Amino acid sequence: MIVTEKNITLRDGRTARLASPEVGDAAALLNCAKTCFGETDYLSRYPEEFTVTVEQEAAWIESARQNPDTALIACTVDGQLVGNGQIDFSPLRRTRHRAIIALSVLRAAWGLGIGSALLTEMLELARRRGVEIVELTCIEGNDRARRLYEKFGFATVCEKPFAYKYKDGRYASGFTMQCRVNEVK
Repeated sequence: MIVTEKNITLRDGRTARLASPEVGDAAALLNCAKTCFGETDYLSRYPEEFTVTVEQEAAWIESARQNPDTALIACTVDGQLVGNGQIDFSPLRRTRHRAIIALSVLRAAWGLGIGSALLTEMLELARRRGVEIVELTCIEGNDRARRLYEKFGFATVCEKPFAYKYKDGRYASGFTMQCRVNEVK
């Protein structure tokens, strides 16, 4: 699915562009993802585990652009890709009332409103699609993200203890959070 391009004003006054990434953005999207994986313990993998090639990323982007059940949104500031979001819709009758989202933002761009902008856009896509419930996973300790999600009406509906194990042997729970799309302001 291709998302209509939109410009937003960040908290520092700069302009950010939200749009579906194009195949030519594959290297930048890969770099952003790998950097994000290395900047926080609150994503699903370590950067060295993300072994996707530029060609594979380009194919994935093209596939998402053609797929009516997936939307990718890239956020670019001053020509640099600084964050992205993904929403996946179910084509199945029993689950098409739900969608799953994920997002990540480079640490240097935290606090500028990019996470809020990505969530706003994904929730609007869900609303237009007729989705009732949007869900995501938040890793234990990611209080910054949890506050953002709660601001948008997400609440924890499930805890998966020991869902993640770090290199040093520590464990973290994964929390499934949901919001009712039509109750979000």
